[in-house]
Amino acid sequence: MSMTDPIADMLTRIRNGMMANFDKVDVPLSKVKVAIATVLKREGYIKNFQVLNEEQKGVLRIYPEYDAQGRGLVTKIKRISKPSRRVYVKSTKIPKTLNGYGLTIISTSQGIMTDREARELNLGGELVCSVW
Repeated sequence: MSMTDPIADMLTRIRNGMMANFDKVDVPLSKVKVAIATVLKREGYIKNFQVLNEEQKGVLRIYPEYDAQGRGLVTKIKRISKPSRRVYVKSTKIPKTLNGYGLTIISTSQGIMTDREARELNLGGELVCSVW
């Protein structure tokens, strides 16, 4: 059975894994998911990720980051652009998440990046998700 929104599935697995204090979360592999995981790692929301090729299907293994009290650093992940409704913005209209304390991931012509990077490069694109 095919999945309707694989990115939302990835974000849900990360959120649920952090709420359950898992050491690792496995997600089906795709290039977009690797790019999103790269942004999350660079911004400090996850410790690391690893690409595993098991048989014919690939797996993206994500290692969540926790604070000193054992709570996940990701308190909420919200999918913005969905397959049923795509949300595109210009560089001047990119929203700030929690007045800059959160992170918005945006897919641009230069690749997937944070909202701050897109504003610096004066690039608009599709809003993927917000993380805080």
